[in-house]
Amino acid sequence: VSETNAREKAEGYLNFMAFSRSGLITQLEFEGFSTPDATYGTDSLNVDWNEQAAKKAAGYLEMMAFSRSGLITQLEFEGFTPAQAAYGVSTTGL
Repeated sequence: VSETNAREKAEGYLNFMAFSRSGLITQLEFEGFSTPDATYGTDSLNVDWNEQAAKKAAGYLEMMAFSRSGLITQLEFEGFTPAQAAYGVSTTGL
């Protein structure tokens, strides 16, 4: 039951906000899910993390200006891998 609840909560978050894999696991842990349940809930969704990085990058640029390297660094801070962060930023035209 707890794994199912974690999956549903993770899916709910991804429906309105972009997350990195580690960021979503951390968010679920903050919500009170155990690390194994948060990890299961996240990994059971088959998420395209590059797409999530692209959405997160676009969202940041809607709020403020960034250099290419600054936005990549921000996405890495959010938990995206360097490759995911670079991909996400590349979709913005930076």
